[in-house]
Amino acid sequence: MRNRPPTRRTAPLAILTVAALASTGLSSPAAYAQEADPGPEQIVNGTFDGGHAPWWGTGNLTLDSSTGRLCADVPGGTVNPWDVIIGQDNVPLVAGETYEFQFFGSATPGKVGKALVQLPVDPYTQYLSANPELSVSGNDYRYTFTSPVDLPNAQVAFQLGGSVEPWTVCLDNVSLRGGAVPDVYVPETGPRVRVNQVGYLPRGPKNATVVTDATAALPWSLRNRTGRVVATGRTTPRGLDASSGQRVHSIDFSRYAATGTGFTLVADGETSRPFDLGTDFYERLRTDALKFYYTQRSGVEILDRLRPGYGRPAGHVGLAPNQGDTAVPCQPGVCDYTLDVSGGWYDAGDHGKYVVNGGISVHQLMSEYERSRRADTAQPWHLGDRTLDLPESGNRVPDILDEARWEQEFLLSMQVPAGKPKAGMAHHKIHDDSWTGLPLLPHLDDKRRELHPPTTAATLNLAATAAQAARVFRPYDKGFADRNLRAAKTAWAAARANPAIYADPADGNGGGAYNDNDVSDEFYWAAAELFLTTGAREYRDAVLASPHHTGDIWRDRGFDWGNTAQLGRLDLATLPSALPDRNRVRASVVQGADRYLATIEAHPYGVPYAPADNLWDWGSNNLIINNAIVLATAFDLTGRDRYRDGVLETMDYLFGRNALNQSYVTGYGEVASRNQHSRWYAHQLNPDLPNPPRGTLSGGPNSAIQDPVAQQKLRGCAPQFCYLDDIESWSTNELTINWNAPLAWIAAFVADQDSGDTHPHH
Repeated sequence: MRNRPPTRRTAPLAILTVAALASTGLSSPAAYAQEADPGPEQIVNGTFDGGHAPWWGTGNLTLDSSTGRLCADVPGGTVNPWDVIIGQDNVPLVAGETYEFQFFGSATPGKVGKALVQLPVDPYTQYLSANPELSVSGNDYRYTFTSPVDLPNAQVAFQLGGSVEPWTVCLDNVSLRGGAVPDVYVPETGPRVRVNQVGYLPRGPKNATVVTDATAALPWSLRNRTGRVVATGRTTPRGLDASSGQRVHSIDFSRYAATGTGFTLVADGETSRPFDLGTDFYERLRTDALKFYYTQRSGVEILDRLRPGYGRPAGHVGLAPNQGDTAVPCQPGVCDYTLDVSGGWYDAGDHGKYVVNGGISVHQLMSEYERSRRADTAQPWHLGDRTLDLPESGNRVPDILDEARWEQEFLLSMQVPAGKPKAGMAHHKIHDDSWTGLPLLPHLDDKRRELHPPTTAATLNLAATAAQAARVFRPYDKGFADRNLRAAKTAWAAARANPAIYADPADGNGGGAYNDNDVSDEFYWAAAELFLTTGAREYRDAVLASPHHTGDIWRDRGFDWGNTAQLGRLDLATLPSALPDRNRVRASVVQGADRYLATIEAHPYGVPYAPADNLWDWGSNNLIINNAIVLATAFDLTGRDRYRDGVLETMDYLFGRNALNQSYVTGYGEVASRNQHSRWYAHQLNPDLPNPPRGTLSGGPNSAIQDPVAQQKLRGCAPQFCYLDDIESWSTNELTINWNAPLAWIAAFVADQDSGDTHPHH
């Protein structure tokens, strides 16, 4: 639930009727409606034929229009896009009017700029936001947007900062006219036969979806890489799918059990994207999804020899221009001390670190490890030492625990010291005092870093993860295990003494608020972890007294950082203890799995997620995977294939059996997300920077489309279409530590099913 604007003081907008497309060869000009009678020109002197007034530039620019174009030498070494601006003020906008914004732009050398029509004062609400790729030869750019406001003094701004080296920009023929016809954004979805573009397990279910208006069953054929038909059948009409607004049929080709690469499905005159039948891709994903965390590390140099193309200097180790994280003060008036909170993982595409989000993330990594030690199908050697190419590899500790420890050490450091007010509680988060722009490598962040007030939720996250770490790390480092157990008990007592200290929902400048005013679920989760580690009566009694222990916790929307009772229930069901009603708890997990299985069976795209209001959540992909973890746990408890099959069908959705016909995991599938919102995997904005690493999950469709780019293009979207693979779409295309954690967990589960015998013994 982050509401984190990526550029300076960008506020969430009301949803706009806006579409934006640049005529740079990416889209056919035929996509644009021709308007015979454009409205009057709103830009003053956009041709620069007689000087450049009333255009202005920031103090680090000298504007030159002597050539009939407006040119400027942009200085190098700036940090944020808004550090260098060319702009014009007092541009009138009329509410409900659709405008066409055009300009010519060039850059030497080529650069990605930012073109905005916005409110000229805080919160700088953006009515148009575009990232034109400026070339040396120059291009014409064209965008449309519909203004949601009457505003006499809007600002046109070209933000040009953030480049290490200097460059030259030229602009010409800048025009803003009303009377335009809105462009309609239509995503490129490829063939109407939708498959898991990565692949299917030979012995698992194999399902696909066909988008078609046909009402009767249609013939389908499965073809191998030479084009030979190897299986045939008929589709099952499924009617209208509410999550996509499409009429669809489903295909089940499970009976074909051979292996190979380059298969395609043909139905209704369409040929699917290619896919494999095998197992090795899940083995790769098991490690790729975990390798993601090393490049998210704060406080240490990322070694290029371990992650070629991703090496970078250490971020936030107290070296200028960084102002953290070795001695971070609180927000003004909150505390009188500083803490060394260096290390940990950067939460997402920003440089913030949040205890409530770090908590579920490190928990799911440790839980993936715990599952590998006890589940009947588990293959623990795949998570052992030297499996993830870490600096710690070779230390005789499983690499997954080395990675988890990097975050757990940070969580411990966020605890309020003894002798201070609210001692034993945990600070909610630490991040910049204001938003930074994209792109921005961590070591270049020059903002003041601040600790935010302690909260009960953060304190219970620390209690839960430290209690878990105490048992997980005991065979490898008794001292670290003991330190965690002390911290967990101290945090539990502090939370009991301060049971209702909540995060301020307005505390969202420079980082997400992560507010949550119901911490009864965090109390349950922490009590469960402490009981499982210690067996102590105090924690057992807290578990048994919690309404979450017997309540129906299996939400249709899944679980996440703000809904953590499920974490406690799953661990109580799978880990040994003297819990008096353990059998009932185990049965309750199976009941939850049956509910998600029914959702899959009813869903034309086979997804275990169908919110009753048909509104998909921020980070829907992680909620979908967490529901699959309930299915996987039911398989571990019962050995019944239907639960494992439900997990596999869920993976089909993530890998391309969906309305957009794309994979949401970078590097997996013919068409996959690769422009997730990030300040350092920002290739879309700076060709010198990489895309996110292989195995990075995108947040996925989000009906609320809070960011301006999504609002420009996706108004009125059916849930599955509320997604853009655009780095500026922070509400649909984020990457986060708490989304890759369930991906890693479920990838390991599926990879464990690829042995000759996929059936556990009970």
